[in-house]
Amino acid sequence: MRTVALVFFGFIALTTTTSAQSWQGGLDFLVGSPQGEFRKNVEHVGYGLAGNVGFAPEGTPIMLGLEFGYMNYGSASRRERFSTTIPDVFVDVTTTNNFLLGHAMLRLQPNTGKFRPYIQGMIGFHYLFTETEIENINVPGQEVASSNNFSDGAFSYGGGAGLMFLVYSPDEGDQSDIFVDLGVRYVFGGEAEYLKEGSIRNVDGNVAYDVLKSRTDLLVFQVGVSLRF
Repeated sequence: MRTVALVFFGFIALTTTTSAQSWQGGLDFLVGSPQGEFRKNVEHVGYGLAGNVGFAPEGTPIMLGLEFGYMNYGSASRRERFSTTIPDVFVDVTTTNNFLLGHAMLRLQPNTGKFRPYIQGMIGFHYLFTETEIENINVPGQEVASSNNFSDGAFSYGGGAGLMFLVYSPDEGDQSDIFVDLGVRYVFGGEAEYLKEGSIRNVDGNVAYDVLKSRTDLLVFQVGVSLRF
């Protein structure tokens, strides 16, 4: 117990006594290409956003952090009558297929300099879900109702590499340095069940799901902005 306490307070002391710019955070645009079995079932490339934050003390070539991302890998919209009892009111019905990623990561990178190449490993989860939303056709974006049609999750891990390069640095003070971040990673996703475009069918007035099952491997490309603060 004493050892755990010493480690805990040692970490707190490290985070509070390290020089300025011991933290790093970023926002990235993602393009995810399904791989292997996943690619056989899902033809569409996914697009989305991811954010990350990590502790990266200046003077050490590491960053420990967390990363969460969202991608859409397919959607379909149609206009329908609101109900059989209200046939004179129409709504827009949109079904989206979505992918959430969450990982703890360890990144090896130089924490000084204008150019900072890096490699990283990560471990976490994939969460796939499909939802349908009804919107008011006269007020775009106004949700009337929604439902989660199907969802499943899987363990995931992977690695990647990238390059950060400095685009802005203040002359003085503790303000943030700004970097452009370019990277690629391969994520090995465990087996999960999911839907894709066309997986939801109307069969004699009832809903039928054509559920797919495979590993969920992804090749992910990213471009974004990182702050060192």
